[in-house]
Amino acid sequence: MNLYGSEKIRRMTSSIFQEVVDRKQEAMLKGKDVIDLSIGSPDFPPPPFVVDTLVEYSKDPGKYGYTLKGISEFNEAVKYFYQQRYAVDLDDKREVLQLMGSQDGLAHLATAIIDPGDYVLVPDPGYPIYEASVTIAGGNIYPMPLLEENKFLPQLQEIPVEVLQKTKMMILSYPGNPVTALADRQFFEGVVEFAKVHNILVVHDFAYSELIYDGNPRISFLSVPGAKEVGVEFNSLSKTFNMAGCRIGYVAGNSQVIDILASFKSHIDYGIFYPIQKAAIAALTSDFSFLEGQLKQYQSRRDALVSGFRNSGWEVANSPATMFVWAKIPAGWSSREFAFKLIDEEGIAVVPGDAFGKQGEGYVRIAMVQPPERLTEAAQRVNQFLMEFSVGI
Repeated sequence: MNLYGSEKIRRMTSSIFQEVVDRKQEAMLKGKDVIDLSIGSPDFPPPPFVVDTLVEYSKDPGKYGYTLKGISEFNEAVKYFYQQRYAVDLDDKREVLQLMGSQDGLAHLATAIIDPGDYVLVPDPGYPIYEASVTIAGGNIYPMPLLEENKFLPQLQEIPVEVLQKTKMMILSYPGNPVTALADRQFFEGVVEFAKVHNILVVHDFAYSELIYDGNPRISFLSVPGAKEVGVEFNSLSKTFNMAGCRIGYVAGNSQVIDILASFKSHIDYGIFYPIQKAAIAALTSDFSFLEGQLKQYQSRRDALVSGFRNSGWEVANSPATMFVWAKIPAGWSSREFAFKLIDEEGIAVVPGDAFGKQGEGYVRIAMVQPPERLTEAAQRVNQFLMEFSVGI
């Protein structure tokens, strides 16, 4: 039998994350003490009360059947969370849908909405599932360059009219991944008007909503007047409450989109494990003191890492949000050369920026998923690397 993947699969590139893992394993086999700053998986545990809730309901043998969809308490918890954290009112029955993680939802939404030939506006650089989901759905990608000189905001007025006439959806993410920039309310107001004029669905990925530093405001896209008319917002408990392996998240906003995605999901999954739903409810309805404490820890990590680089003269930008630093690499290297040499020589694993799109060339993404002392050590090793190879900074 001679089998090969579909044309859609063949259009997708191999995962750079696997290449980084392979390189990391090679370094470890050579005896390197690898500090892994590549994959954005939280190293913090969930809050104890979340674990306790999960354990409690897992002991009930009657909770191991199909749930089919989110229990009503979960939707009510999302409504509460959005009211308390972002001053957004949601109809928990019509404007909230539970997901097996936001990545799952983003992938399924494209298939549920996009027809072959439809265009989708995708940030470049951007999280890989954005482009992959459109490819799987058979749509066409129009990359929106996120450039430093534009504060990493897309210039919507530069998109050709002939593209906009065929565009059905636009994906945004602030704060984003890998670019950690923030968007202000004025930008989102412009997005709403733009979407109304061109009849485009706005999809906002808000996965890092609770990792915003230095007193900057948490701005939900849905808090902007008219946003629910044109868009939805994805969020997750993976980064906010360190429940990445539980695979639970949600999408909120436009009720028509919610209905379409719910219909799609009814054909492909049977719901999330009941104890996980109850643990998520406990998280979303807590007093949020956990979130404030965690934010301080991440900000301490950011400060340790960035100051460590700057001590050697590498002026890495001070990340305003997320668990990442988006760092412009020294001149004379490609992103992949720099990242792979750094693993080979110093045992520091980061992700080359071009893994996230053409405009990511010249950058690396560094995940703050180690304690401050390891991040300080990582910065020292990078500084040694820069001096050893006479890299201009």
